[in-house]
Amino acid sequence: MKQLTHTLRRTAALLLAAAALPALRAEESPRNGINNLLKAALHGWHVKLSAGFNLGGTSPLPLPREIRGIDSYNPTMCVSIEGAVQKRFEGSPWGMLVGVRLETKGMKTDATVKNYHMEMTERDGGYMEGAFTGHVKTKARNTYLTFPVLATYAIGERWTVSAGPYVAWMYDGEFSGSAYDGYLRHGDPTGPRADVSEATYDFSDDLRKFQWGVQAGAEWKAYKHLSVYANLEWGINSIFPSDFGGVTFDMYPIYANVGFSYLF
Repeated sequence: MKQLTHTLRRTAALLLAAAALPALRAEESPRNGINNLLKAALHGWHVKLSAGFNLGGTSPLPLPREIRGIDSYNPTMCVSIEGAVQKRFEGSPWGMLVGVRLETKGMKTDATVKNYHMEMTERDGGYMEGAFTGHVKTKARNTYLTFPVLATYAIGERWTVSAGPYVAWMYDGEFSGSAYDGYLRHGDPTGPRADVSEATYDFSDDLRKFQWGVQAGAEWKAYKHLSVYANLEWGINSIFPSDFGGVTFDMYPIYANVGFSYLF
C-alpha cells in the first residue's frame, strides 16, 4: 500500500510539472522575442559608451591684428559623455559610427588688445562702444547636444581612425568678460578717448544655437572591451550669427576630446 501511495504521488508531481511547462515557456516567450528583435535590429552593430574631456578654445582664425597677445589661458573643466552605435562592414576595414554626445566646450582667457572693437557697460551702468586698447578677459562656456556621423577605418586589430561631420544644438551658453586698464576711442580709433578702469560685457543671449563642423580622430583598443581615444572637433560656423555686431570677426570652437570607451 505504501509503495502504491508513493507511486501515485510521483505520478501527480510529474503531471503538475508537465502542466506548468507550457506556462513557463509562454512566460519566457515574450522576453526571448524582445531579445531576438534587438539582436536583429543591431545585427552587426555594437554599442559604445564614452567619457572624456574637451581641451581647446573658441577663437578667430587667424588671430586678428587687434589681439596683440594672449596673457593667460585656462581650458576649465569641460566633460563629454557619448553613446554610439558602430558597425564594421563584413570583409572590409571600413565601417561607420553614429552617436549622440552631451558635452561642454569652454575656456577663460586674458588678452592684450589694441583698437579692439568692444561694446561694454561701465560700473555705473553707462554703455560704451568703440575701439578699446588695454586688457580683455573672456569666459566662454557652452553646453551642446552633438550628433556625429563618422566613417571608420580599422588599422590592424587595435587601431581605428575616424572622420566625418557633426551637428550640434546649444541649449546653454555663456560668453562674457571684462575690459580693464585701458582706454576706449568712441566710434573708431580716431574718436574721443575715455579711460576705462574696468567695464563688463555679456553676449550670452546672442550666441548661435545651431553648430556644425567636422571631427577626426583615432582610437586604440587596450583590452577586449576598453579603448582610449583622441578626437579633434572643428566648428565650421561662427558661434555668433553673421549679423551680430558685438564681435566683428568670426569665432570658431576648436577642441580636442580625449577619453576612454567601453564597447559592448
